[in-house]
Amino acid sequence: MKFRTTLLCAALGLGCLATAHADTLAKVRENGYITLAYRESSVPFSYLDAGKRVGMTVEMSEAIADAVKKAVGKPNLEVKWQAVTSQNRIPLLSNGTIDLECGSTTNNSVRGKEVDFAINHFYTGTRLLVKKNSGVKNYADLKGKTVAITSGTTNLQVMRKYNADKGLDLNIIMPKDHSDGFLQVQQDRAVAFGMDDVLLFGLMANTKNPGDYEVVADALQVEPYACMLRKNDPEFKKLVDGVIGGMMKSGAFTKLYDKWFMQPIPPTNTPLNMPMSDDLKKNVIELSDKPAT
Repeated sequence: MKFRTTLLCAALGLGCLATAHADTLAKVRENGYITLAYRESSVPFSYLDAGKRVGMTVEMSEAIADAVKKAVGKPNLEVKWQAVTSQNRIPLLSNGTIDLECGSTTNNSVRGKEVDFAINHFYTGTRLLVKKNSGVKNYADLKGKTVAITSGTTNLQVMRKYNADKGLDLNIIMPKDHSDGFLQVQQDRAVAFGMDDVLLFGLMANTKNPGDYEVVADALQVEPYACMLRKNDPEFKKLVDGVIGGMMKSGAFTKLYDKWFMQPIPPTNTPLNMPMSDDLKKNVIELSDKPAT
């Protein structure tokens, strides 16, 4: 199998990734199952509600799994799920533990050297979640203070560069996931949590006292989110893009967006009230997988 050949080459240091390519559909057909990744706190994309996987990209993943069942001729194909974090999502995809990751992963050119991305499904930028009484309104107000940023994210790279460029002398702590980052602010271990603004609104909406917090500061950059698949697997990418692109063309994606961004969502039944951005509206038409720089 081409997928196994690729992994063997990598393990032996033979450098044959350029000529061989992963064949996810063949792997799935042979194994009798597909493994989809989910996040535990990437509201409203992929998260847990009373132990159940929910979110916009969870539903997108399920639609892709249905298309895979048809493609491999196995209507009863088993669908397995694997929780991932910002740190392990790419290694688990590359080594074959998971076959697809749809969540809050930024599509950028650096990651594009290791993995491939499907059509972009969201656009966001790094901002700050703080307590309303913190006195923090923008990045300059953070000088000399402690900021939490999830380990393994592009936000960490962006904030480190901004800190160095502006001489803010930040004490940056790196929680393992977004819920832990928010916890640092709740427990006053950090004055701010720096992350993609949509995830901050999601965390805030699902806390017991959302009125105690606010999302502040200018967006440092605009980045697209996209589903992530193994490098050099054109057949599987065509299938994934076909599902997402089909949803965008049919209007199903817009309905799904409305469900998770404009309507009440679990567990607190609080709406995010985030209308679709101009960047995303444009991409629904163009179906681009263009990465951030």
